[in-house]
Amino acid sequence: MNRLFGADCPHRCAFVGMVHLRPLPGSPGWDGDMDAVRRSAMRDAQTLLAGGCDAVLVENMGDLPYLRGTVHSETTAAMAVCVADVVELGVPVGVQVLAGANLQALGVAVAAGARFMRAEAFAYAHVADEGWLDASAGPLLRRRAALRADVKVWADVQKKHAAHAVTADLALADLARGHAFSGADALVVTGVETGQSTDVAHLEAVAEAGLPVVVGSGVTPTDAPVLARLADALIVGSYLKEDGNWRAPVAYDRVRALHDAIRGG
Repeated sequence: MNRLFGADCPHRCAFVGMVHLRPLPGSPGWDGDMDAVRRSAMRDAQTLLAGGCDAVLVENMGDLPYLRGTVHSETTAAMAVCVADVVELGVPVGVQVLAGANLQALGVAVAAGARFMRAEAFAYAHVADEGWLDASAGPLLRRRAALRADVKVWADVQKKHAAHAVTADLALADLARGHAFSGADALVVTGVETGQSTDVAHLEAVAEAGLPVVVGSGVTPTDAPVLARLADALIVGSYLKEDGNWRAPVAYDRVRALHDAIRGG
């Protein structure tokens, strides 16, 4: 049984596929066609599940460049619609709203029925593409309690696409313990950017905090068997797309190949 999903996932390590949404209302790339956004999201989610994913994480990846720590109300509403569609497929679903829009992600999860959310800048602060991101654990967990929401928080430790010099005097294991102390339900470990592999030593260091550990970037069939033995879940996005391009649709053959690598054939 999986530590993150219990009886809903019979595997010790869950395979979590990413649905990268097309540009949403409020973003520079929005083209005015919400039906197309929803159809694309559902096609990708259905392909992920057909290929063997245990859960799905929905993210507004197409909204770049991202706002810092928040999104507009129309983006939140559009995310809720898309996530609610995917929830209807009957598997555990998560939410991430870029960049660091953790309060909005919680709201989407509550409205749409998602089970978990991925939060960057949960504990400690760092500099990301968007600028300085402050820690959000205090406001986020107070809001979750006020909403009586059963939404688990998967918190990134040393988030990709960010500089962490301000916490350079803390070892990765220390940062992980700080995230656990701040109330995270699971810890996410990544490489330095999207598609970059996750260091096994980093995964082992974060696991010392005692919480479920999730790999958040760079998983391929080559390293999946090793990572799956150490992690409670593998989140995979770019590799599962046609030609490994995150902007492309999910490719069933790639999902199946990674599934077989994780499960040992």
